[in-house]
Amino acid sequence: MPELPEVEVVRAGLERHVVGSTIASVEVLHPRPVRRDHRGSTGFVAALVGQRIVAVRRRGKYFWLALANGDALLGHLGMSGQMLLHEPGAADERHLRVRFTLRVPGPDSARPPATLEMRFVDQRMFGGLAVSEGGAELPTEIVHIARDPIDPEFDDEEFVRRARRRTSAVKRLLLDQGLISGVGNIYADEALWRAKLHGERPGDRLTGPVLRDLLGHVRAVMGEALAQGGTSFDALYVNVNGESGYFDRSLDAYGQEGRPCGRCGTPIRRVAFMNRSSYFCPSCQRPPRTASRRAGGR
Repeated sequence: MPELPEVEVVRAGLERHVVGSTIASVEVLHPRPVRRDHRGSTGFVAALVGQRIVAVRRRGKYFWLALANGDALLGHLGMSGQMLLHEPGAADERHLRVRFTLRVPGPDSARPPATLEMRFVDQRMFGGLAVSEGGAELPTEIVHIARDPIDPEFDDEEFVRRARRRTSAVKRLLLDQGLISGVGNIYADEALWRAKLHGERPGDRLTGPVLRDLLGHVRAVMGEALAQGGTSFDALYVNVNGESGYFDRSLDAYGQEGRPCGRCGTPIRRVAFMNRSSYFCPSCQRPPRTASRRAGGR
């Protein structure tokens, strides 16, 4: 599933190309991606046609196109969603779900507007789009989501205070979008490896300095992923130009089962975690005593 770096790459790409454009038409090719819009497909289209895009924003794994009338087109990529930009006439993708035709203003008043297609493509259709009324600054649908660690207004000390009051495992805390947003399975495992922390360590057993150090590693790994265009394990995550990211080549823990740890040479281990997997070094990331049996330690 795309995490913060992947969604930020998409947001930045949209910002470069669609801000200032007017939505000329919308074609909903499958109703499921707009299922969360109470207006239905017809109302979704009516709420967008003729609106001008004034900004592209993000919180955590959500992004939205702020509209001049104060509303927003809110999007979530789910597991396989893509927002692609094409010149008109480009061949349709197999899993194209929603097509937006945009009028892009010319560089000066003497040149006529150009036309650009923005396409929402989603193979598995866990993602979705909806119009948020009055949501240009922050859609009400996502006000419960915390700020993310690369947001300049993220409060490190509040995160530390709240995490230290929890008995939950630290990896679960990193994935709690109400505590810190944008972190998913990949970057949680990578940050924990860098911090030499096992994901089962309870929050209330961690000190403030340890949690601040972990936040630093979260930011570092996300910054590196952003610089490489995000992480792509298959063709399902691409940027707005259809290009894959390359951070998967730099992963130290996630997906590295059986490979030697880059610090100590111990084979990376995988364990089941919330219907997914956790990857860690059993030597560098010692499990807490209560979790040692679950993590395969002795």
